[in-house]
Amino acid sequence: MVGGGQLARMTHQAAIALGQSLKVLSVTADESAALVAADVQLGSHLDYDDLLRFAQSCDVVTFDHEHVPGDHIRKLVAAGHEVHPGADALTFAQDKLQMRRRLSELSVPVPRWARVGTVADIEQFAEGTWPIVLKAAKGGYDGKGVWMIDSASDAAEIVEQCAASGIELLAEERVQLTRELAVLVARSKFGQVSAWPVVETVQRDGICVEVIAPAPGLSDAVADRATTLGIEIADKLGVTGVLAVELFETIDTDGRPAIEVNELAMRPHNSGHWTIEGSTTSQFEQHLRAVLDYPLGRTSLRAPYTVMANVLGGEPGGPGIDERVHHLMAKWPEVKIHLYGKEVRPGRKIGHVTACGSDLESLRRSTSGAAAYLTNGTFV
Repeated sequence: MVGGGQLARMTHQAAIALGQSLKVLSVTADESAALVAADVQLGSHLDYDDLLRFAQSCDVVTFDHEHVPGDHIRKLVAAGHEVHPGADALTFAQDKLQMRRRLSELSVPVPRWARVGTVADIEQFAEGTWPIVLKAAKGGYDGKGVWMIDSASDAAEIVEQCAASGIELLAEERVQLTRELAVLVARSKFGQVSAWPVVETVQRDGICVEVIAPAPGLSDAVADRATTLGIEIADKLGVTGVLAVELFETIDTDGRPAIEVNELAMRPHNSGHWTIEGSTTSQFEQHLRAVLDYPLGRTSLRAPYTVMANVLGGEPGGPGIDERVHHLMAKWPEVKIHLYGKEVRPGRKIGHVTACGSDLESLRRSTSGAAAYLTNGTFV
């Protein structure tokens, strides 16, 4: 797996049970997966020679992020290495403009959008209706590279900065959404597909703070539509491995619930961490099954609800992390803890907690309380 972050760390854990050894290409020795995996190569995902040396000792190469240049992936494949997902699929997770164009061609519902390069372009797109959303076509995540724009004058500095850096921009309408959803699917090299129940994702300041599986109160029609969309996108784009489709739930002109596709990710995803405890097959095991072309596992729920809350880094001070874990276990024995071994910085994802059961509100209270305690060291 190229990338040494928490996704590789949790994929490594899944590989052990399958009798596999996950080799990790990590930029530094202190990244999440590099701290626990036995087979680590230090190097850059941007350096073809590092990637080639890495691939030469692997049966299959896959990724825990989308930042490997497509040309490098194509050269690896031309050199005889098996890489999943391939460059042609991955480009739609790397470049939002290409993703929007392709999804529009496939008649997948997406927000109204346009490529923009000047303030005049943005004014023309807005048509006097503000705010709108500006996005960097490449490189944005967790709210970075996304700007809510209330007027043309607000856009001027962003346009200037992006032009100077060679960053393409797209404008999107601000969707009047009721909530955010996500559907996670997997597709094997053979073409077998599977999907987990549609989940609700709760965002704060552009960062996902909570995932509820399955999405409460979601109609069967919308759930079926979201799942069908996820499978169709995975098939049409030729994805091998896990695909996360982030969705907006909206209300159509007839007053009925509808969905639009927001983002794509072609790897295990934050919206699927709940599957470790909450599903028969976790997203990490399923990703390995898919890229190794094993038969896929069942994705049925182990409990009526599973709730996952992200643990964000807090301010320095207070009890140490081991003491926090100790007290968390005593107060919330039903909660499962996953810490990523990351250096703590304010707002950084350093872990997650999960709980399963039938009382949704109780699960939300315990997971949010446990996550907040790991962040701040104080009980709320």
